[in-house]
Amino acid sequence: MAETQSPDTIKIKKYANRRLYNTATSKYVTLDDLAEMVKSGVEFVVVDAKSGDDITRSVLTQIIFEEESKGQNLLPIKFLRQLIGFYGDSLQSVVPNYLEHSMNAFAQNQESMRQKMQETMGGIFPFGQWDDIGKQNMAMFERAMQMFTPFAQNGSAEPQAESAPADATDADDGDDMSALKDQLKALQEQVDKLSRS
Repeated sequence: MAETQSPDTIKIKKYANRRLYNTATSKYVTLDDLAEMVKSGVEFVVVDAKSGDDITRSVLTQIIFEEESKGQNLLPIKFLRQLIGFYGDSLQSVVPNYLEHSMNAFAQNQESMRQKMQETMGGIFPFGQWDDIGKQNMAMFERAMQMFTPFAQNGSAEPQAESAPADATDADDGDDMSALKDQLKALQEQVDKLSRS
């Protein structure tokens, strides 16, 4: 899904030699520079200098790859495996929206944690609070992934074998679709509840 751009969005051009050019400053930049821009909240879009195609997603993914290769591992292996499993899955279109909501909720939670840390700088540092909130967030992601695999049981993400005969009626398909819609609705309610808390 395309991200809406504000008038202040900076255009970065990527050339065939892989060099990145910031049109706002008229200077060449590196992936590290772009990572710092992201951390500073600077909005930018990366376009292929020749075709004009928006390649922001692939460049941001490359930044994540570079950070992970430096040993700053934010993405657990289990999460990466689950994420890869959703490519081509019938729920693929739901995953980006859910992850965006989840990360927004996490970012709001992080801001609250930073505020508490500033309030208690003169006293004992609240390591326990950070630990508890981190565990809650990881549990939230694991629950979300389990909800995205509604046919999984006993921790396995493999779909169960069909038990209905080959000539099952359309009503059975309707029941499955209805159950899936109910699960998606419950998931959305959970995300909304987390975003408000």
